Amino acid sequence: MGTVTLGVSIAVPEPYGSLLQERRASFGDPAAHGIPTHVTLLPPTEVDAALLPAVEAHLGAVAASGRSFPMRLSGTGTFRPLSPVVFVQVVEGAAACAWLQKRVRDASGPLVRDLQFPYHPHVTVAHGISEEGMDRAYEELAEYEAEWACTGFALYEQGADGVWRKLREYAFGGGAVGVVPAQNSPVDQPATPSLRS
Repeated sequence: MGTVTLGVSIAVPEPYGSLLQERRASFGDPAAHGIPTHVTLLPPTEVDAALLPAVEAHLGAVAASGRSFPMRLSGTGTFRPLSPVVFVQVVEGAAACAWLQKRVRDASGPLVRDLQFPYHPHVTVAHGISEEGMDRAYEELAEYEAEWACTGFALYEQGADGVWRKLREYAFGGGAVGVVPAQNSPVDQPATPSLRS
């Protein structure tokens, strides 16, 4: 069956998600429309496709043990010069995100992996673009604010075209799926079998 590239993240709801995605594109980031605006819980991870049922069951258990929490974004930050990233800061909800990502990567589950850098929840608005574009992102979103109640997260798969598409949503407390806010981009179209390698 080969492998699939998976990611787990908290989607930034509308109207914030599309707005930040459009701003990311305006700064010159060519990947903007292939990536949902999100807070990462599991970075891109290659997994044996045969493990997908185990991954979904594991994430269901993580979600069932979680509960909704307030998320608030405010202002910008950067990982430069260590990494070419400008982001909007998570100023409320960071501890809950850290707890969730640790559970997602737990040694008892199928998504065990080390991180390249210590976990720092954020919303990327520019990555790997010109210094001018990075500076613009940092300055133009410096006053940005958004807040919402986070009620779940989602599993995504990266297609052969580089676009991330939602595979499944998970509601905290084991509730009904369908809680992850849609964004107006290809990521909300179901992944097709032809995109799996």
